[in-house]
Amino acid sequence: MHDQARSEIESPQGLGRVAETAASQSLIPDPNEHEQAKRRASALSLTYNVLFTAAKLVAALLTGSMSLLSEALHSATDIVASTLAYVGVRAASAPPDERHPYGHGKIETLAGFGESILLFMMVLYLIGEGIHRLIRGVELQSLELGLAVMTLSTLSSLLVGQYVLCVGRRTRSLALLSNGQHLMVDFWTSVSVLVALLLIRLTGWTPIDPILAIGIALWLLRGAWRLATQAFHELIDQRLPNEEMDHIDRVIRADPRVISYHNLRTRRSGAMRYIDLHIVVPADWSLQQAHAVADELEKRLERELAPAQVVIHVDPYDPAKARQRETV
Repeated sequence: MHDQARSEIESPQGLGRVAETAASQSLIPDPNEHEQAKRRASALSLTYNVLFTAAKLVAALLTGSMSLLSEALHSATDIVASTLAYVGVRAASAPPDERHPYGHGKIETLAGFGESILLFMMVLYLIGEGIHRLIRGVELQSLELGLAVMTLSTLSSLLVGQYVLCVGRRTRSLALLSNGQHLMVDFWTSVSVLVALLLIRLTGWTPIDPILAIGIALWLLRGAWRLATQAFHELIDQRLPNEEMDHIDRVIRADPRVISYHNLRTRRSGAMRYIDLHIVVPADWSLQQAHAVADELEKRLERELAPAQVVIHVDPYDPAKARQRETV
């Protein structure tokens, strides 16, 4: 549901509708409001993880449950991940300076990449320890305590995770989206551990515990790979998604004053989109006319793809160059 909603919002049609509505009703959020929302979400995530990691760790030590221990370690990893998100959001919001004229947005991407590495490390540990416990066997105690802790963890992780994801999508923050995914993973693993403890309580069959730990690890492996891939592509300046590229193309081609365009380059740094291109206008235009068209297109693209920075270079129409570009 959330992926569908996100795709609708970020589609060219969705972006156009959002921009249209915002222009008439001033619904485009203020950048300062975005930063405050991101800081609140990352702080809440960090607080949640600290409190429930301690509770899960105590419960795991008292019950001897491998699945509870794996969940405690998972949450401990989330503490580091939440810290990275919190620090990343604050650092990325710093304004551009002389040494970083494009700002510090990629710090958020680095934070997301760091979280994926933590997930990979956790997966390796859970698989190894799960196999070891499965072979050796395990005896569980005080299951009632474990059940109580996991019930609270399940409910709270769902609420906090949905809130962080909502803020991450609204502000287009990779760090918060990554952190929100961590929290939703926490929710589903908490559900799994809760069900496993209930089954062990009812049946007494303890191998369920390490089997679940291995299953959780294999499931987390997919999420870790997706996070790492997304962050990696942003770090090496992959162009914007096809939907956004098509939207840029439609906006430029829809302007009858522009003969053609070329040298379109795009990239993303944190939440910010960077777009530059050349437009071709009649050769007999004045500098003022050409600049006015470029300025209008820049403002429209920045509004409809916000947050974005757009730079448009103007070229006078040259028949020879036009034929050369057509043959390339």
